[in-house]
Amino acid sequence: MKGKILGILTVLLVLCTSLAIATSDPWWNVRTSQFLNFDNIMNLLSRIALYGILGIGVAFVIITSGIDLAIGSMVCLCGVLLSILLKVDYQPENPVNVTQVIASEQTIYLEGKGPLFPPGSTLRYTGGVGSGLVLTVDAVTENGAIRVREALTRNEKSGRIVKATPIQNFNADSLDVRLPPDFTASVNDQLQIFKPDGAVTVQKITSITRTATETTARLAKDPGEKYHADSFAVLLQRSQRCSIPVAVITVLLIATALGLTHGLLITRLRLQPFVVTLCGLLIYRGVSRWLTNDNPAGFGELQQIMGPVASGRIGLLYRGETLVFGIPIPFFLLLGLAFLATIFLTRTIWGRYLLALGRNEEAARFSGINTSRIIILAYVICTLMAAIGGMLFALEFSSISPSSFGNSFELYAIAAAVLGGCSLRGGEGSIPGVVIGTAVMQVLNNLITLLRIPQSLEYTIIGAVILTGVLGDELVRRAAAKRRLKQSAS
Repeated sequence: MKGKILGILTVLLVLCTSLAIATSDPWWNVRTSQFLNFDNIMNLLSRIALYGILGIGVAFVIITSGIDLAIGSMVCLCGVLLSILLKVDYQPENPVNVTQVIASEQTIYLEGKGPLFPPGSTLRYTGGVGSGLVLTVDAVTENGAIRVREALTRNEKSGRIVKATPIQNFNADSLDVRLPPDFTASVNDQLQIFKPDGAVTVQKITSITRTATETTARLAKDPGEKYHADSFAVLLQRSQRCSIPVAVITVLLIATALGLTHGLLITRLRLQPFVVTLCGLLIYRGVSRWLTNDNPAGFGELQQIMGPVASGRIGLLYRGETLVFGIPIPFFLLLGLAFLATIFLTRTIWGRYLLALGRNEEAARFSGINTSRIIILAYVICTLMAAIGGMLFALEFSSISPSSFGNSFELYAIAAAVLGGCSLRGGEGSIPGVVIGTAVMQVLNNLITLLRIPQSLEYTIIGAVILTGVLGDELVRRAAAKRRLKQSAS
């Protein structure tokens, strides 16, 4: 195994040296190399970190002589789930559904009893054809319907009524909006500011000051001069589906359950890993598209909070206050996960069980190893790593297209594992080798970009790399078998 790691490390060094020279102008002046450009190196380290996490996960499965083709779809599903769980909604305070509008009677009937709007209240009607009307309550009928002062132009059978508050004053210099003292806004809520003519804008509230006579809300931006006077405001309350820690833990638990399902189908029902994970590839992709209605998913305002986890840098070199070079945060996560995986694989009894199972499952079973549990464990680890990688990929890209996000990621992960010394027959594998194999794959991808090789050849190169790794593994295996045969004969 050490020989394989040394070999792939040599390949990596040769590739990096060759690419540094090939992208220099002139070739002997490596200071001009595009490959050694700080931005390129930081981007390369980020790619290695994210794909390396996936590679570590699939290595555990390959060691058991299994395969996981669902990694890319799992990445997509976990990214989509995280965006859904962290979705932030802004809804009007206490909206009331409208069941009927009778224009001739200037009357609006509300769903259920609903809150009573006292005479003189200002309301905004939305949802029907006459959307955006500003209405004033003239009277409230016995059945809870409201009669308005304004003339209604047409009958309606749907819509929504929300309370609107006249803006008392707007300070253009401080962006402060003066509102009545009972206005129940909070920081990070939004104000929907509109004019009677239908013009509308939405602004975020950055601070709230309350006194006995008024509430002052400071806006993030100036809504525009035309909203400074004779405007109304509707409070849009911020609602986040769940906290960030809860969302992350939920995604990891779902990934664990899916990995457990893979393992049970393979061990209990004796289905082939290829079939199980291929079905997973299709199912998870379909579920992702269904959950988002095949629309892009993102993190909205939370991208600014969570994005640095995937795209942030630990600065090492600055020019003034400008970051020149830094190590991507995911790279430290990769090193931590690689260290834990190495300890698990080489220093624990379960790691030795994994290797023994991959070499000969029947012999491992007869020696007292619960092979089913070990196989299940490998698939759980693989899906957990895919979930971690999926969340990081989603945060880095900020927008997820469920029809294509994560496509072919399993190829990069499997290729990295094979290059790193994992035998597809099982029983062999090294986590440091997987990390180096990931680096080789990403340097090759970087080579395609820097040397302007057509992107259509990307998959050709990946296929050639996997084939080379398999051929190398086969040749090494045959050479080792011949050596053992000669030793036994002598």
